Formats: sequence, C-alpha cells, structure tokens
Amino acid sequence: MSSINDLVDRVERLLVRHEELKRTNGLLEQQVQALTLERDSLRSRLAAARARVDALLDRLPLEAVDLLESAGDGSDTSDSRKTGA
Repeated sequence: MSSINDLVDRVERLLVRHEELKRTNGLLEQQVQALTLERDSLRSRLAAARARVDALLDRLPLEAVDLLESAGDGSDTSDSRKTGA
C-alpha cells in the first residue's frame, strides 16, 4: 500500500510542477513577444535616424564632404555626390 501512496504523491508533485512550468512558459512567451516588438521598434527608429543622417550628409556642400573624407581614411571613392550619379 505504501508504494501506491508514494506513486500518488509523485504524480501529484509532477502535476504541480507541470502547472508551474506551463505558467513560467507563458510568462516567457510574453517576454519574448514584448522584446520582439521593442526590437522591431528600435530597428525602425534606427532606420529613420540613418535616413535623417544620410539626408543631412546629402545637403553638405562638396567641399565639406571632401574635408570630412580627408579626415578619414579616404578609401571611399564611390560617393555619388562626387560623381553626380
């Protein structure tokens, strides 16, 4: 009779553990969803910021662009502002 009671106790503990794991899994899924939304929002904001920076760079006079590039390594010669493309 003792082994049946032990088995019942183990099954009850497993059921409790199963419910705990289901609850934890649900919370983790919510966190993943929230983080995914945050990541997508940050990517969108980054793309918008890059577009604004690119627009500002396009407005710089060529002389300023030349000065900026000469301050760097000068290896980027494919700038469309120089070629007029």
